[in-house]
Amino acid sequence: MQENFLFEYAVIRVVPRVEREEFLNVGVIVYCKKPPFLQTMYVLNEQKLLTLFPAAEIAEIKSHLEAFEQISKGESKDSPIAALDIASRFRWLTAKRSTVVQTSPVHSGLCKSFEETVARLFQQMVLS
Repeated sequence: MQENFLFEYAVIRVVPRVEREEFLNVGVIVYCKKPPFLQTMYVLNEQKLLTLFPAAEIAEIKSHLEAFEQISKGESKDSPIAALDIASRFRWLTAKRSTVVQTSPVHSGLCKSFEETVARLFQQMVLS
């Protein structure tokens, strides 16, 4: 019998006008302490974003999303946060902030496969 693993996740959101608190879900971030796992998956639908927020700065948003992903992978040479352990990176990435790229509150669940869980959450929270 395959073991269930406790995981945590948050939805990655683009919030072009923070003062209006309007956002577009663009990705998910999934974390597990044991076994260690941290992955983001995102897609920026530029047409949809510009339809909702015509003044959105696409290049800036893409840059923020790429940095977000690099930090989650621990690959960013420009960020000391990327050098932290995965638990600390997840907590930093999901901390409440008032920026163009934010996350939802953190939720938890049980899964058998992290890859399937990331794909399922991405489908439900972003693509649907």
